[in-house]
Amino acid sequence: MKISARNVLEGRVKKIDHGAVNSEVVVEVAPGLEVVSVITKSSAKSLGLKKGAKVFAVIKASNVMIATD
Repeated sequence: MKISARNVLEGRVKKIDHGAVNSEVVVEVAPGLEVVSVITKSSAKSLGLKKGAKVFAVIKASNVMIATD
């Protein structure tokens, strides 16, 4: 796989919740560290996502905000 995005995290699918239109995919990128993505249900099906599958979370953002309380 070649991709221009610099923020690529390898992990395993921990959980998938399919809704009517979208699917929420929880990816464990390190022990106790998860990234959650919402993708279309049809994309989840076409990728053949299953619990335990090796995947890559690709993060593309033009802005990263920092906040304090």
